[in-house]
Amino acid sequence: MKNFLVDLRPLNADLAALLLRLLLGGLFIWHGWMKIDMYNTYLPMMQDVIGIGAKLSYNLVIFAEFFCGILVTLGFLTRLSVIPILFSMCVAYFKAHAADPFDKKELVFLFIGLSVIVFIMGSGKYSVDNILFRNKKLNSL
Repeated sequence: MKNFLVDLRPLNADLAALLLRLLLGGLFIWHGWMKIDMYNTYLPMMQDVIGIGAKLSYNLVIFAEFFCGILVTLGFLTRLSVIPILFSMCVAYFKAHAADPFDKKELVFLFIGLSVIVFIMGSGKYSVDNILFRNKKLNSL
């Protein structure tokens, strides 16, 4: 009997992709919802770090975190949906919190890493992408 605990192959890569999407997307939905719910409180604290205006920057962060978080959670256009999340986290890490010590920005660093992994893995079998694009993928083989 093969011992699955020391086997090098993944137990189920599609299940891992689903759990990772649920974790990352769920966290971003929560953070995005907090920004929507506390819009008038957080907006004055927003900095214009990329030169497009604080209000537009804040609205784009809400789009990336809340709306793209929903798309990542569902697995709908996953690789495309994770790009705004990755971009906003890179801006937060390298621009907005550049002078902060690592322990103040380690969560952002973790979000960058998880976003890159989701981008590389894709949505997996348990996703809206699989339902929508399965026939196209099979026809191209």
